[in-house]
Amino acid sequence: MALTPGAGTGALAAGMLDTLQRPLRDLRISVTDRCNFRCSYCMPKEVFHKDYAYLPHSALLSFEEIIQLTRQFVALGVQKIRLTGGEPLLRKNIELLIEKLAALTTPDGKALDLTLTTNGSLLTKKARSLKDAGLQRLTVSLDGLDDAVFKAMNDVDFPVADVLNGIEAAQAVGLGPVKVNMVVKRGTNEQEIVPMARHFKGSGVILRYIEFMDVGATNGWRMDDVLPSGEVLERLRAEMPLVALRKGHPGDTAQRYGHADSQGQHDPSAGELGFISSVTQAFCGDCNRARLSTEGQLYLCLFAGQGHDLRSLLRSGASEEQLRDAIATVWGARTDRYSATRGMQPPDAGSTQRRVEMSYIGG
Repeated sequence: MALTPGAGTGALAAGMLDTLQRPLRDLRISVTDRCNFRCSYCMPKEVFHKDYAYLPHSALLSFEEIIQLTRQFVALGVQKIRLTGGEPLLRKNIELLIEKLAALTTPDGKALDLTLTTNGSLLTKKARSLKDAGLQRLTVSLDGLDDAVFKAMNDVDFPVADVLNGIEAAQAVGLGPVKVNMVVKRGTNEQEIVPMARHFKGSGVILRYIEFMDVGATNGWRMDDVLPSGEVLERLRAEMPLVALRKGHPGDTAQRYGHADSQGQHDPSAGELGFISSVTQAFCGDCNRARLSTEGQLYLCLFAGQGHDLRSLLRSGASEEQLRDAIATVWGARTDRYSATRGMQPPDAGSTQRRVEMSYIGG
């Protein structure tokens, strides 16, 4: 959707609420539409094959353009930046962007929460340079410990051991706490639920189980493939004691559970687990996230079908105030709550809505 420069209303962060009174606090920036994995739930090989037409480099936002836009988001209340992809570590010189982002501060002078989501394939090589550039922590996608299961899911024959080595490298340089996201797909990797919990217990890694989501139109999503978080929790509690923990911050997506000691109390040294349940337990009510695609489209929901073109506005010479007001106008009109409305439909109701692919705007 094309945008026009704002009229200079000077929108303030304190007043940045959407139509459902949700503030803008979290910006997810996709820096590439490419990935070296072909996970079936994100970039299936039959669609993203060797002849797939990725975006040309000229279409991507430059680092300078990303910084220029990010400054406006921060002025409007954003406190957390997450770099995503595709696989963000495939973007050449990503450390230079991280350095520039790490230098930004909120209007009251506080540092931003700067993090990144990765498949872990390049972490062994890049962990130190990412930390030195100013990255604070990261999230690694890992869908199982069994090599056969994991290779079947990433579909490029990439071994589990290399991802685990990358996680250890990240911890060693102080990128933490590391979070590990496991997408659970019924009939594919559900047997890995308990082994994953046992492996990461006491490791300092926060493991989170994610329901298989209907993002985009290429992953063949069916409700029958979803293993609800409630069932995942039941399986874990049959094997190990867990205790519910308080929610972290407003807008956090995960329900938290801690490993319990013999008295039934949370043992911090044993760590915690999280459950992200956007299919069965929608958390739209306090969603405070916006997403910026690699070519400068602003999306207000992971399940959105249409973005708002900030790149054209930026490259047309709009001033910082005009960019800021355009963003404020879009956010102020936001009504998105896809997961909640999906939950109101009959289980067999199919969606005809066109949705952007996860590989284009990140998870």
